[in-house]
Amino acid sequence: MFCFIVNKASGNGKALKVWYQIEKMLKEKNVFYCVHFTQKPKHATALVRELIHNEKVSVMVAVGGDGTIHEVVNGLVGTNIPLGIIPAGSGNDFSRGLGIPLKHDRALERILSGKPQIIDIGKVNSTLFCTVAGIGFDGEVARLANESKYKKFFNVIRMGRISYIISALNVLLRYKPMNMSLIIDNKLHNIPKAWLIAVANLPFYAGGLVICPEAESNDGFFDVCIVQEMSKWELLCIFPLVFKGKHTSSPSIKIIKGKQLEIYSSSALLVHGDGEVIGQTPARITIKPCALYVL
Repeated sequence: MFCFIVNKASGNGKALKVWYQIEKMLKEKNVFYCVHFTQKPKHATALVRELIHNEKVSVMVAVGGDGTIHEVVNGLVGTNIPLGIIPAGSGNDFSRGLGIPLKHDRALERILSGKPQIIDIGKVNSTLFCTVAGIGFDGEVARLANESKYKKFFNVIRMGRISYIISALNVLLRYKPMNMSLIIDNKLHNIPKAWLIAVANLPFYAGGLVICPEAESNDGFFDVCIVQEMSKWELLCIFPLVFKGKHTSSPSIKIIKGKQLEIYSSSALLVHGDGEVIGQTPARITIKPCALYVL
């Protein structure tokens, strides 16, 4: 049975509208399915765990954005049940990174007829993530964007990336870089005046920013982007290059591959995973190779 988890709030109501169209297609195709709607944060995780114990689930399908996928994956990893995605959020970076169609009808066809691929998943302390975990400046931007009123407005006009840009500019005005210590695969890196550390399983985050252009979800490694010793003006000037993944040539930015990381800072810094705030430093980040089947 195909089980659909629908986040009615995703994309400021877009996911619910998409679901009505998907439901019509499922009935036309005589597909055996069930559907459940999330009611609160982390509800999708609880729904998935309940369903896989009480129903004969062949595919678990998330209808929503990266936050919805994040919750579904945290309930699904550890099973052999494949994940299907109907993108209906503001960013859809997970779908973009895996080449999943952003149009709901084509995404459904892929789910119904596609062959599962197996991918790696990241873990921050006890919480899983699919795309990117960000520490420092990134964590503050994620917090502000999720709490902002303008995020809903830009979701309505299908310009969710703009809410991240506005939040980034607001955080930039007050944020102060901090010295961090980073241990990657038992090798210590002291990072003076660090703006952010982004740990990528896929290239994209924040609605299409290409933070780690060469990140792959099936190579057993993270790509770790470190931004350090840069003035606010320099950061502002280089920011547009992230849209095309051209920022990595800067001497203040380095990319390091690794499987296990420990991140420490003199004061606690927020950590986000898939755009959701999931903790703070100190943080231990590990990769779980071949952990999730995706259609």
